[in-house]
Amino acid sequence: MIDTLYLLISVSTGIMIGLILSLIYRSTLKSQRNSLEIEKKKIFEEAKKDSESIKKEAALEAKDIVYQAKIEAEKELKERRSELNHLEKRLRQKEENIERKFDQIEKRDHDLGKREKEYNTKDRLIQEKENRYNQLIKEQVQTLERLSGITTEEAKQEILRRTEDEAKFEVSKLVKRIEDEAREVADKKAKEIMGLAIQRYASDYVTDATVTAVSLPNDEMKGRIIGREGRNIRALEAATGVDLIVDDTPEMVTLSAFDPVRREIARLSLERLIADGRIHPTRIEEIVEKVKKEVDINIREEGEKAVFDLGLSGIHPELIKILGRLRYRTSYGQNVLQHSREVAYLAGMMASELGVDTKLSKRAGLLHDIGKAVDHETEGTHQEIGSNLARKFGENNKVINAILVHHGEGDPLTVEAALVAASDALSAARPGVRRESIEHYLKRLENLEKMALSFKGVEKCYAIQAGREIRIIVKPEDINDEMSLMIARDLSKKIESEMSYPGQIKVTVIRESRYVEYAK
Repeated sequence: MIDTLYLLISVSTGIMIGLILSLIYRSTLKSQRNSLEIEKKKIFEEAKKDSESIKKEAALEAKDIVYQAKIEAEKELKERRSELNHLEKRLRQKEENIERKFDQIEKRDHDLGKREKEYNTKDRLIQEKENRYNQLIKEQVQTLERLSGITTEEAKQEILRRTEDEAKFEVSKLVKRIEDEAREVADKKAKEIMGLAIQRYASDYVTDATVTAVSLPNDEMKGRIIGREGRNIRALEAATGVDLIVDDTPEMVTLSAFDPVRREIARLSLERLIADGRIHPTRIEEIVEKVKKEVDINIREEGEKAVFDLGLSGIHPELIKILGRLRYRTSYGQNVLQHSREVAYLAGMMASELGVDTKLSKRAGLLHDIGKAVDHETEGTHQEIGSNLARKFGENNKVINAILVHHGEGDPLTVEAALVAASDALSAARPGVRRESIEHYLKRLENLEKMALSFKGVEKCYAIQAGREIRIIVKPEDINDEMSLMIARDLSKKIESEMSYPGQIKVTVIRESRYVEYAK
């Protein structure tokens, strides 16, 4: 019972406490609501005041912007008006200038009209005078033609001919003066250089030609060389590629072949067979093979010796071998290898004096006649063959050019090429260094005199000094001094282009007048 009572008291107490708390919460919530309403009204009033102030400030700013825009617009309008006034003023000035120029043009047009009338009158008078003058000139020309006996065209041709002769005369004098001055300086310098080169290098005269005849101890040896039914001579010819000529010449047989190396092999083989005494086909083949090997070695040694003596390097071994073959090649009786060495020495000395490439000059001088070693095997001139060989074995283009033009068949591209050509002519032109057949010699002299006589005004000509000089006597009444100079120059050019000759040929033209009277 008591528990129930406690329970009821507890429940009632809880209910009362809950009611009290509820009343307190409501009163608190109501007071908060009232304070919120007051705060809300206060915030609204403040926002209303702020909006009004912002509105006023915006209105003021808008008024300021409008005022600034108005000021700027008025300023721009003022500038535009000023610019338009300036343009209007310039246009007005231009209009005034145009009107003034138009007035001037009208005035000039009026003056030109007056002048044109005056000019037309003067032109008519001038035309009348010109017609009268032309008529007078025509009459004078007709009178002159009648008196002189020639027409106007003939007179023009005569004047042109005389003018041409005078021009040639003046040109010849100028050319002669320039050539004399240049020749005086060039000859002096060239003589100094060539004289010094010759003094520094003096080689022997060539006295031995390629041996083509083999001496025998007796005439009985001819029969042994021929052998039974000619088997020995056939074996020797087959092994060497050389024709063996056995004739009536006592104690001598002749070897004939275009290839000088084969001819040398045949000569050495035959001399050894004669010395040995055992002459039969097997022995012949054995000796020929042995001599071939020895000659090949000798050829290479000769080429290497020439290169070494000149202090050169880098030449292809095949070129050295071909160079050694020149040891057995001759030209007009001159040994070609010795000639090539001499050209190399002379070109090197002259290059040293002139301050150009000495090594290049020696190299080109040594190889300049390399084509003569194989010219019997290949078509073409020895210059073309030599240049092709040099190109094939990697020689310098300057060396190739020097080989190609050393006889004047082309233009030298370097000073060294010109020095090689000069050295070649110098080596070949020394007295006693070359020989040629009497038939070729006489034919060359005959052709030289025929060329000289082909020129108009030449009376006589003589080839002298073994064909190294041609002297021409001209008719003094037909040829003057300047024309004599032209004949000498033209003949020298013709000789260079049409003739083949060693060294150089001097052309001398002689013109003289002789007056003879007799006192009776």
